[in-house]
Amino acid sequence: MNISNNLSEQDDEVNRSCRVSVTVHQFAESLGNAIDAKDPYTCSHSEEVAVISKHIGNSLGLGKERCELLHIAGHLHDIGKIGIPDSILQKKGRLTAEEFTLIQRHPQIGADIVAPVTLLPGIDVIAGSILHHHERFDGAGYPAGLKGEQIPFEARIIAVADTLSAMAGNRPYRQARSFSEIVTEIKNCSGSQFDPEVVSGFLGVAETVEDYLRKSSEAACEDSNYLLQAADSGAACRSTVSVPVHAFFQSTDS
Repeated sequence: MNISNNLSEQDDEVNRSCRVSVTVHQFAESLGNAIDAKDPYTCSHSEEVAVISKHIGNSLGLGKERCELLHIAGHLHDIGKIGIPDSILQKKGRLTAEEFTLIQRHPQIGADIVAPVTLLPGIDVIAGSILHHHERFDGAGYPAGLKGEQIPFEARIIAVADTLSAMAGNRPYRQARSFSEIVTEIKNCSGSQFDPEVVSGFLGVAETVEDYLRKSSEAACEDSNYLLQAADSGAACRSTVSVPVHAFFQSTDS
């Protein structure tokens, strides 16, 4: 009888743990959606970053728990943009130096937002991923100018996923790039902007990611008609029109 009771208690604990995990993921997804809803051009960005990051994490052999934390951090990576004026986030054209300085605050704002959730296991990993997802492998990123392995590994993964999703979608100041162009650009930035190991992990699941983005784009275009009406010429949908590489730097994608 005691053995049965113990097993029952263990099952209850597992079920509670699973419910908590699902709730945390749903809450993170909701917060990510709230940020994306501020701009019709980024209506599925946080979801895409979360899913792509997890694909890359799996490709690199990260354990289940690390991949789950990576997924949550992907949903929340831009939560700090809640503290950035919409006039900057939705600006058509390049940012001024002052505006770019404000944009650079969003990782710190985001990390500060999630830091008080101390009872969540792995919150330090999530906060660190949010804080450092705009660092560059060569040390030229922000906010801390970390270099190489100084940057948390999860943040290095999100950096690739974030850039990939941003390049795959239209923005007020430029149109999307084809997936083949995106892959070429990520390869070209390996060792400078991105960790070569992470780039290799991405290339291992590139076909899966491409298929996911295609389906994500179709769903976004079907489900976001109210946002498309507010955007110029339905620009929240993706396209395969190429744009100059320089258009992706010192913009609201950074």
